Amino acid sequence: MILVICVLVGLLAWKIVGDSTGRHVPSAIAQGEKPVAPTFDLPRLDDDATLSLASLRGQGVVINFWASWCAPCRDEAPVLEAAWERYGDEGLVVLGIDREDTEGDARDFIEEFALTYPNVRDAQDELEIPYGLTGFPETYFVDRRGRLVAHIPGPVDELEDLEAGIAAALAQ
Repeated sequence: MILVICVLVGLLAWKIVGDSTGRHVPSAIAQGEKPVAPTFDLPRLDDDATLSLASLRGQGVVINFWASWCAPCRDEAPVLEAAWERYGDEGLVVLGIDREDTEGDARDFIEEFALTYPNVRDAQDELEIPYGLTGFPETYFVDRRGRLVAHIPGPVDELEDLEAGIAAALAQ
């Protein structure tokens, strides 16, 4: 009996830890759930400040995880810039999060593509687990209340690929 209880407690603990690691975030979104977006405070690549997700509350946010060496990330950078230019006046923030990269290469990438939307650097890869990231690029959409409302687990080829997620992020 004690063995059965120990096994059940172990399974419960495993389930709780598994849920808290973010590995279920993409599947939760796919099932129509709206989990709270994992928070962060990361250094910006365009100045000496930091940017926190909490500071963007009240706006829709497109979070794009990228790296300078990632070919699909290079292809989609102009699409994300177009989204920023098109929807910024409606309360949308496009936010790039550089991962698994050098700071110099990340800055060169931003300059090469003339990106004007904010970009931060996750040098310690602290968001991989909370967001359940599986590769590059990966895009999440956060609504004005700070909930994840859509996810694209791969590259986007044109602005239309982002529009459903943007609409969900901007919805009141």
